[in-house]
Amino acid sequence: MSSQSNFEQIKPYLTLFGENVYLQAAGILVSAYIIGKLINLFLGVILQKLASKSHSKLDDQILRLLQPPVFYTIIIIAVAIAAKLIFPASVELIVIPLFETVAVIIWTVLTLRVSRLLIRAGSLQVDRFTLIHNQTRPLFENLAMMIIVALSLYFVFFVWNIDMTAWLASAGILGIAIGFASKDTLANLFSGVFILADAPYKIGDFIVLDSGERGEVTHIGIRSTRILTRDDVEVTIPNSIMGNSKIINESGGPHKKFRIRLKVGVAYGTDVDEVKNILLDVAAQEKEVCKDPEPRVRFRQFGASSLDFELLCWIEDPVFRGRVIDILNTAVYKQFQQRNIEIPYSKQDIYIKSLPSE
Repeated sequence: MSSQSNFEQIKPYLTLFGENVYLQAAGILVSAYIIGKLINLFLGVILQKLASKSHSKLDDQILRLLQPPVFYTIIIIAVAIAAKLIFPASVELIVIPLFETVAVIIWTVLTLRVSRLLIRAGSLQVDRFTLIHNQTRPLFENLAMMIIVALSLYFVFFVWNIDMTAWLASAGILGIAIGFASKDTLANLFSGVFILADAPYKIGDFIVLDSGERGEVTHIGIRSTRILTRDDVEVTIPNSIMGNSKIINESGGPHKKFRIRLKVGVAYGTDVDEVKNILLDVAAQEKEVCKDPEPRVRFRQFGASSLDFELLCWIEDPVFRGRVIDILNTAVYKQFQQRNIEIPYSKQDIYIKSLPSE
C-alpha cells in the first residue's frame, strides 16, 4: 500500500482540527508530541516493574534505549504528514524520503547499541558457561556493526528508489577478485576467527606443536598466534597452520596441573620396596610437587639390564616441569648413592684372545 493511499485514509480525521491545513498540521504535531510522551511514560512504567522483578539489567537497558527512537519516530511521521498537507506537490519526491532516511538512521543507531549490549551480555560468565569469549567479543561487535550498517544503506537506497542491482553485481565481482588475490590472508583470517570462537587454547597456556615447539601462548590474533619458548624465543605461527595442526594444550583439562614422569632403573637384586619408598619420599619432600593428586610409583618392566620404575607426580604449572625434574633427579641420585643402590649403565668389555706375534 502506497503512502498516498495511507494519507487518503487518515485525511478525513484531519478535519477534527479544522479546515485550515496549517491548523491541521499544528494539530498533528501537538497530537504526535502527546502520544510520544504517553508511550514513553508507558515504557517507563514497564521499565520500573522489570527493574523490581528482574535480576538482569539487560531488559532495563534495552527499554531505556528504546524510548528516544520511539518518540522521534512518532514526531517524524507527524512532520511528514504535516509537510504533505502544506507541500502536496513536492513532498513525495524529496520530503518523505528525507524523513524516512532520518528514521532509518535513528533505528540504525538503536540497533547498533542493542547489538553491543547483547554481545557484551553474552560474554559474561554464567555458571562457568560463556556464550562469547572476551577475546572474540570485538570480532562479533565489528561483524554486527558491518551487517547492520550494510542493511541500513540498503534501506536508504530503497527509500530513494535507487536500483541496487548494478551495485551488488559490482561488489560480487570485486569480492571474487579480492578473494583470489588474498586467499592465504583470508585462510589465516577465517582460521583466526575459528580459533577465537572455539578457544582450543588461550593466552598463558603452554602448548606443544606438531613440529615440537613448546611454549607459552602470548598473543592470539586474527592472522597469527605467537608463543614464547623456554629459550625466550618468540615463534609466530600463521593461524591457517594452527587450525590444521594437532596441538597439545598442557594447561588444558579440568585444571592447570601437569603430571611429570621420572623414569629410573636399578640393578637386578635391588629391594623393590626400598626403591619405591625412596622415590615417594623424594617426591613428598619437594614443595613444588602437589599433594593432591598424591605421587605414586609404578614398577614398569624387567629391562634388559635393570628393573625399570617410574615416579608419577603432579606440579601446579607446566612451566615448572624442567626445574622440578632437575630437583627430583638430583635427589634420587643422592639417595641411591647413600643406600648403595646401583643404577646400571651400558658397559663394554674388551677380551684379547691373542697378541700379535712379533
